[in-house]
Amino acid sequence: MKKEYYEVLGVSRTATKDEIKKAYRKLALQFHPDKNPDNKDAEEHFKEVNEAYEVLSNDDKRRRYDQFGHAGVGSSAASGGGGQYGGGATDLNDIFSAFNDMFSGGKTRAGGAPFGFEEVFGGGGGRRGRASSGIPGTDLKIRLKLTLEEIAKGVEKTLKIKKQVTCQECKGSGSKSGATENCQTCHGTGEVRQASKTMFGQFVNIAACPTCGGEGRIIKDRCPSCYGEGIKLGEVTVKVTVPSGVEDGNYLTLRGQGNSGPRGGAAGDLLVVIEEIPHELFSRHGDDVVYSLAVSFPDLVLGTKVEVPTLEGAVKLTIPPSTQPETMLRIAGHGIGHLRGSSRGDQYVKVNVYVPKDLSHQDKELLKDLKKSSGISPTAHNDKDSKGFFEKARDIFS
Repeated sequence: MKKEYYEVLGVSRTATKDEIKKAYRKLALQFHPDKNPDNKDAEEHFKEVNEAYEVLSNDDKRRRYDQFGHAGVGSSAASGGGGQYGGGATDLNDIFSAFNDMFSGGKTRAGGAPFGFEEVFGGGGGRRGRASSGIPGTDLKIRLKLTLEEIAKGVEKTLKIKKQVTCQECKGSGSKSGATENCQTCHGTGEVRQASKTMFGQFVNIAACPTCGGEGRIIKDRCPSCYGEGIKLGEVTVKVTVPSGVEDGNYLTLRGQGNSGPRGGAAGDLLVVIEEIPHELFSRHGDDVVYSLAVSFPDLVLGTKVEVPTLEGAVKLTIPPSTQPETMLRIAGHGIGHLRGSSRGDQYVKVNVYVPKDLSHQDKELLKDLKKSSGISPTAHNDKDSKGFFEKARDIFS
């Protein structure tokens, strides 16, 4: 059984970001492999701590985790999976960002990526490979309004979105001819670094290359269409499949559908936030819906059949004799489809007594006769020797 992330870090579910970061730093130092060589238990603890922090330090992932547990962030926080509600891994450097802040003073590479953990401790072989191609694109967030009918069954929507797209003139390279060359300052790594010794061992101070901005490449002739950025404003069409049972404030994560990254950088994500449109007839309670129905006094007494609306059209409903006001009658399976299942909620019909404002003379006389009945009093049903109120009412209205 996978441990609960709050338990792994030893914090409460209401812990602040600072409390989570503080707990993470302490445990990361305690279980780091450099301090526990050949200790498999410490290595496993270290992985658990990193996984928990990667989720709980991110507002969106923490919200999904609080709502859906481990299923809301994939089978593993760093697995790259995710399903409907995102999850998935970010750059592994993100996992160590809080720990790196303690030693690097919060410095980051160009584009906002934190320094690798092995670079802070030194001796890790340095950064693996050359500078990544381009700067990652930013995420987009849009709101999608849905009716209760759409939420009840699920729906597919086609959206037109304005966002940064890859420049077709230069194919995203930012160069008119497509030619780039290695930065001579950093030799294509995108970084400049300086080693220093501390009480913890050798540390490496790393900064983005001031010449190429951390990209490792220099554009020789900038594209006139995108001015060397490799991206420009455009409009795209995106299809969104919304499952049944979503609620106001839930969101769907569409990987790679956000803004394209400058000069070949990976695209960000598109977050589709659900906005539920209030319904004029129904109120929602989880996956159940409630409809208020006004019924005349005689129909409550004698019973009747009425037609009531549902999310899928009108149905017949039987109101039993002697139904009391505020009674809730259930129509099974006419609610909202469950988010994680094939079944549906129910519809409840709240029965209210209809009190007319204008009555004819004849109607008033009938009510006066009924008022004279000894069974009209609310306490009359306790009188075993008298005829009950509802029985007398049936006699009058039959």
